[in-house]
Formats: sequence, C-alpha cells, structure tokens
Amino acid sequence: MEANKPLKGQLALVTGANSGIGEGVARALGQAGASVVVNYVTNPDGAEAVANAIRAGGAEAMVVRADVSKEAEVQAMFQQMFRAWGTIDILVSNAGIQRDAPLVEMTLEQWNAVLGVNLTGMFLCAREAVREMLRRGVRPEVSASAGKILCISSVHEIIPWAGHANYAASKGGVKLFMQSIAQELADRKIRVNSIAPGAIETNINRSAWATPEARAKLLEFIPYGRIGLPADIGRAAVWLASDASDYVVGQTLVVDGAMTLYPAFRYGG
Repeated sequence: MEANKPLKGQLALVTGANSGIGEGVARALGQAGASVVVNYVTNPDGAEAVANAIRAGGAEAMVVRADVSKEAEVQAMFQQMFRAWGTIDILVSNAGIQRDAPLVEMTLEQWNAVLGVNLTGMFLCAREAVREMLRRGVRPEVSASAGKILCISSVHEIIPWAGHANYAASKGGVKLFMQSIAQELADRKIRVNSIAPGAIETNINRSAWATPEARAKLLEFIPYGRIGLPADIGRAAVWLASDASDYVVGQTLVVDGAMTLYPAFRYGG
C-alpha cells in the first residue's frame, strides 16, 4: 500500500456524490487511489464534473444515476458497477435530503421523502453492497477486510433539532442501523462505521453560513473557530475506509469542530 494512496486498487461507490459532502468524499477517495462510482439523482453536470476531477487525479470514475429510495434503481446501479468493475470494496452512503417543517405543518410526503432517502436508502445500498462483499470475501491484495461501509449521518443523531423532526429521526435511525449491521457483519470481516458531520458549507444549509451575519451566529457554537468543509469529511472517510482503521467497527466519528460539546446547541431555525 502506497503511503499517499491508501485505497489503491479499491472500488468505491458514493451516493449523492454530485455536490457537497458527497463530492468531498468522492474526490478524497479518488485522491487516495480508489476508483469511484459517482451517484446522483439530479444535476448530472455536477456529477460529471466530480468524475472528471477524479479522473484528472489519476483514478477511474463512473457516473450512475439512481434514486437510492427506490429498490429497483439501487439494484440497477450496483449491477452497472459490477458489470464494469466486477465488485465493490467501499460503500459511502451519503445521499440525504431535508424537507423542513414544524411538526403540526409537516406532511406525510415530507416525512416519507426524508426517511426514504436518508434511512431506507442506506438500507437498500448496504444490502446490495454486503451481498457482494459476502460473496467475494477478503481481497488481501487490496485490504484486510472484505468491505467497508460508511454511513454519513449528522450531529443530529445526537442533538435534537426542533422544526426538523423528520431529518433528526432519520439520522437517529442511521446510528442504530449502522451499529446493528456492524455487529452482524463484523465476524465476516466487513467493517461498518459512520461519520457525523457538524456544520459543513454545503448548499443544503447555505442559509446558515452564506451571509456574514449568519456565519457569525453559527461560529458562536463552534469552538474550533471555523465552519467545516466537505474536504474535512473526505479525509475522515479515507481514514475509515483504509486499513489504518482496521480495528474500528461500529463507531460514529463526529467531525464538528467541537459543536456537540454545546448541549443546548441549535442552529438554522
């Protein structure tokens, strides 16, 4: 394993990788030597731009459209990857949406949409990846484990978020989903972990950081003194996907600049 290419020879799929945290993770995995499937459901131009950046860095990339909340589309995405590259070593389930509303105004469609992408999507993608990882087993020439699954969660698996009950519920579900399948799969040499980002500069939360006033307000709750970037999550993902973290199983790595040290933290609403 090359020191600067710890994922060389590995095959990764990142959902929701056309922008934001997913883009940061996909780019980081490519820089670390992995071939990367860039999944998207909207904005194909963004997905192609991410794939081209990965290729420019010397790694392979493939763009695949699929709505992770739909079983048939998830299965078709994995089959496309397997036809092209044969197998999968790393799954990063990142795709996520928000449909915010106070509880009494939240519609069933808003609730189901968020749970469908943020939680059911993780189940569908993990199931397809694990089926292949179990079939193939360990590839010792590329990794000590048979596969790595990373669930991108949120600090809101820890901190409640008034006005965002569907989102917080989905992320709370991710925590126990991750831990349960990590326990189930550890003896098969499949490592499952999560990353819980804090405030990261992405389009999904632009209103919380895009103006000087909003940025100053948000920084009051981040002891480290800066808002996170997608690349911060990308670097964490590379470590969790590499053999450097081979004994790390069923854990959530919180990447938040110490935000969760404020027990009464609330932002964006």
